[in-house]
Amino acid sequence: MTTEQATTPPAVAPQPVRNRGRFWAIAYTLLFLLTGTNVPTPLYRGYQAQFGFSPLILTLIFAVYVAALVPSLLVFGPLSDAIGRRKVLVPAIVVAAFGSVAFALATNVTWLFAARLLQGLAVGAASGALTAALNEAEPTGNRRRAALVSTVASVGGLGTGPLLAGVLAQYAPHPYELPFIVEIVLLVPAFITVMLLPTTRPATKWRPRRPSVPPSVRGVFGTSGTASFLAFTVVGIFLALVPTYVTKLSGSDNRALAGGAVTLMLACSCIAQLLVYGAKARILQMTGLALLAPGLILLAIAGGTSSLPLLLVATVIGGVGQGMTFLGSITEVNHTAPPDRHADVISSFYVVVYLGVGVPVIGVGLLARVTGLLHAVQWFTAVIAVLCLIDLAALGRRKQAA
Repeated sequence: MTTEQATTPPAVAPQPVRNRGRFWAIAYTLLFLLTGTNVPTPLYRGYQAQFGFSPLILTLIFAVYVAALVPSLLVFGPLSDAIGRRKVLVPAIVVAAFGSVAFALATNVTWLFAARLLQGLAVGAASGALTAALNEAEPTGNRRRAALVSTVASVGGLGTGPLLAGVLAQYAPHPYELPFIVEIVLLVPAFITVMLLPTTRPATKWRPRRPSVPPSVRGVFGTSGTASFLAFTVVGIFLALVPTYVTKLSGSDNRALAGGAVTLMLACSCIAQLLVYGAKARILQMTGLALLAPGLILLAIAGGTSSLPLLLVATVIGGVGQGMTFLGSITEVNHTAPPDRHADVISSFYVVVYLGVGVPVIGVGLLARVTGLLHAVQWFTAVIAVLCLIDLAALGRRKQAA
């Protein structure tokens, strides 16, 4: 052994910097990044009137977000491990701001497609890096708590966007510009937060992920992935179509009311996740699916009876069911994924989740061309309710087999 070898301390991996303020600043960033993606939700009916497009085009505008997000998640998610969080997150926040600028400047439907494309790229690139940054900054190293904050911030952001935009568009001037200007302002602290993230050494070589599930967890992934797909199909329906559904049932064009219905659903999801946190994963999934099915049936009946109060009841039940189903699903997948394949399994799980948000609503749009929006939502919610009951039965059989 040489003198240099004897006196040089062994290299150690850099420890993540844990800071309570940074932790909550990252949570703020995730919250308002996701807020921006749903700011246009209560405005779509107005865009339809201005630009003259069909419900099918509306669902395609919504789906293009997912079409951009999934590849971005798989390509740029692992990049932050290779080059550091900051180098991925800074451009992602800038792209998100450009998405809001595109909405504020929109003069035709092409602008709406471009804006959603930019938002999908930004969220796909940032979501994995922000989740990892939360884990690294959690003051006590409690990853379970970091995961809960990440989930609540994500769902909370999805719910904040429609309420914020609905209130501003209804009661403030410039309804199609001001909500996006406010979102850009809210992104300024987020930009400062990611600029101040510590520089980290590369932890691994960059390699784009592809959806992959090892044989040992395919049974769990099949039932849990299906449950979350269905749960987020409900989210997709609410985000893309329920604001229009609400205005038809209420006979009012109040944008705050339209956005509030979406916010109520996602707020119930957040509250349910906080209240049942720590319960057994499979019980959460089964209870959540058992609530989703009647919530969807009530949503269909509300359209048939033109009952706004019944729609609100369906929204609460559906929100609670969605939150419990998602929390139980991701907890079980997290628990069963082998350590050496954990990232691959979770990436695959989120691909399923995002596809649930964006793909099924296209079917509603296609059906609406034939039957009209109200009947399309009724038929579609009935089908999803039946699928929830089928997955519930599959979970029950797997429990008995275990």
